[in-house]
Amino acid sequence: MLNALSFDVEEYFQVSNFASIAPVERWETFDSRLDVGIDRILALLDEHRVHATFFVLGWNAQRRPDLVRRLAALGHEIASHGMSHRLVYDIGPEAFRDEARRSKALLEDLAGRPVLGYRAPSFSVTRESLFALDVLAEEGYRYDSSIFPVRHHRYGIPDAPRHPHRVGPGGALWEFPPLAVRCAGINIPLAGGGYLRLLPASLVVAGIRKANREGVPAMTYLHPWEFDPDQPRLCGPSLTRFRHYVNLGRTAMKLGAILRRVEFDTAARVLGIEQGAGAPTS
Repeated sequence: MLNALSFDVEEYFQVSNFASIAPVERWETFDSRLDVGIDRILALLDEHRVHATFFVLGWNAQRRPDLVRRLAALGHEIASHGMSHRLVYDIGPEAFRDEARRSKALLEDLAGRPVLGYRAPSFSVTRESLFALDVLAEEGYRYDSSIFPVRHHRYGIPDAPRHPHRVGPGGALWEFPPLAVRCAGINIPLAGGGYLRLLPASLVVAGIRKANREGVPAMTYLHPWEFDPDQPRLCGPSLTRFRHYVNLGRTAMKLGAILRRVEFDTAARVLGIEQGAGAPTS
């Protein structure tokens, strides 16, 4: 079964864990490291002949249009990650619509093809921000990948479906949740990011295969900064720093091990909403 491989295109200083230290008003003062991570990701994808979905933050697309065009020219899917990496439940419906609309138009202009998918910063479509699904459908998106079916202090709807399913007005939108595996009555997150950096690659592979045996394609995710162990170190609480910096030097090796054992493609193709794609089983 084909599974979806995705990357949230954001800088090391744009993550929610460092929002109080590096607010959007200060982003221009930080050195960009996007190319370091993107180059390593593209080398891996080329080696394994895999196409992926890149959820691009609009702030970065405005400053690096060349990067968006490069990803699109290589056949990867361009999708939206909003404009400012502000959490959906913090900005409310009007600001969310503005960001969803502007980022879609910007990315479509750069990529030269429709932008079908959206992922909220830090998976911040929760019970408090389900208005986002209606907005996305109204703005012409075809799928969302923002509802993580786990329990977390910043995100998650623990009892949400773990498989791709229809949401929004009239079921106009696919929801493609990040991978979580049911174990001992709870959903265990295995989709990527810090979970992948902390857990053995073999465990992530086992989780993907378990989902596939259940007829469910898996959605995985990573970030360019996770392939850049030499990035500048930011100050912050010890737990925040641990979450961000743990095992950065092993990300590329772990992803390579997963790519050798699992079949991946773009989210749009896995969902069957791009020409030539097969529809999901569930």
